[in-house]
Amino acid sequence: MTDVTDMTDPTRVTADIRLVVLDMAGTTVADGGLVEQAFTAAAGALGVEAGSPDFEPMLAHVRATMGESKISVFRHLFGEEEKAQRANTAFEAAYHDLVDAGHCAALPGAAEAIAELRGQGRTVVLTTGFSRATQDRILAALGWQSVADLTLCPAEAGRGRPYPDLALTALLRTGTESVRQIAVAGDTGYDMLTGVRAGAAVVAGVLTGAHDAARLRADGATHVLGSVAELPALLG
Repeated sequence: MTDVTDMTDPTRVTADIRLVVLDMAGTTVADGGLVEQAFTAAAGALGVEAGSPDFEPMLAHVRATMGESKISVFRHLFGEEEKAQRANTAFEAAYHDLVDAGHCAALPGAAEAIAELRGQGRTVVLTTGFSRATQDRILAALGWQSVADLTLCPAEAGRGRPYPDLALTALLRTGTESVRQIAVAGDTGYDMLTGVRAGAAVVAGVLTGAHDAARLRADGATHVLGSVAELPALLG
């Protein structure tokens, strides 16, 4: 594997990357506004209708915290655990309906990039801020049950993003030797914070999802790519 040193060169990476931790929605899977649609349904289930005075600030928070564990988002928005759980259940039901209706697709080049990364001898782990049930629903819809070496959701790691738990759990579960052998890629600032806090050598932001280049860099991106399709070439 390539041993490079200049992390300022966007076309080359210097670390011996053995583990690639990839986000799903917005990074490898097209979101298409599904999170916002499902959130609208969840908020409505708790009496917060779209267009009401309380709705827009809540939606703004959802947008700002894309990538975070969804139950954590609902705990912040609704305060009480019972309300947060109800909102999360409604969110998942709405999201599952959207996925089952065919509103779920791989981003262009994503499956090919994962296959290329694995062909380079790297281990690939898909992570999400969704529950295991929702993650499995997406994987089944795409026929991706075997596309990666491992898939992880927040409940299996301890805490979701922006904490480092998902990346570090991937390291432990795959037997990777060092955090400096990890590359983390995602479309949100929270993905970047996860990578930085885990000590990953490469923290790559992609511009196919929630946050722009400025937000990704502000939260620690070492590289900003047009899409995940560019990642295999970056790692070399």
